[in-house]
Amino acid sequence: MQSFSHLQRGFGVASEGLLGFHGGMSDNEKARLRMPRRYHAPKGGLPPQTQLLTDRAVFTESHAVIPRGCLSDIVTSQLPFWEGARFWVLARPMSGFSETFSQYIAEVQPGGGSDRPEPESRAEAALFVLEGRISVTIAGETHQIGTGGFAFIPAGCDWALLGLGDGPARFHWIRKAYQPVEGLDAPPPFVIANEADIAPIDMPETGGAWATTRFMDHDDLRHDMHVTIVTLQPGAVIPFLETHVMEHGLYVLEGKGVYRLNRDWVEVEAGDFMWLRAFCPQACYAGGPGPFRYLLYKDVNRHAVL
Repeated sequence: MQSFSHLQRGFGVASEGLLGFHGGMSDNEKARLRMPRRYHAPKGGLPPQTQLLTDRAVFTESHAVIPRGCLSDIVTSQLPFWEGARFWVLARPMSGFSETFSQYIAEVQPGGGSDRPEPESRAEAALFVLEGRISVTIAGETHQIGTGGFAFIPAGCDWALLGLGDGPARFHWIRKAYQPVEGLDAPPPFVIANEADIAPIDMPETGGAWATTRFMDHDDLRHDMHVTIVTLQPGAVIPFLETHVMEHGLYVLEGKGVYRLNRDWVEVEAGDFMWLRAFCPQACYAGGPGPFRYLLYKDVNRHAVL
């Protein structure tokens, strides 16, 4: 694999074609959103021999909870054609459980990466940077993305990735087999420099207690998956048991909360991952003292396969 020096030429910019950017926001609102955020990212290592085995990890017929303490060195994988990189595999398609996507947390050292990152021509990708900086070249255009940045890469698109900076970059990599529809074009690639470039959308009648930061335009039916950051202020609630066909991967970026998953109430905190099959009942309360925020995947906008 080459040294990736050819990836270091460009800088990413937010896609202006998406809905929800700063349009009518006040300067104070923009400044508040622009405040640097810190997301929990795994560092690996191993717990001490003295640690008790009692924990919150669970795998059931409807959901799995992987607490952040499970993301140790011994559960990482390396992948073909990647250098200076390791991966925590949080989810993969499983018959009879969650079947539409896989989700990794990647850790890439400075100068590491890949110019052949994706072996599956059908796979589309979403990247969200938890910490550090990466350079991503998509269809010949190079972008540098830092903490809070996002990239969407459509299926069949050539791309490459390089770790930048003085320390490792850690980011989510969501992969899904794209479902084409006759008469609809595939969605184009785009890069968003920072989630703060998107104005959160308040859920109806919540007064901003529950809001979503939407990386995809939810009215664009070319997309068959959505990736969103959900933000609940302390004490806010999802006030009913959502029970629906969409599968979910939920990674807690900040804060803590109590999640109802099927028949169980589960405490979760920054760094935990929840993996939900279709029709798993779900709701939550946000704890404090700060906002409860999580990165959410769901499959959308397609007929059920018969």
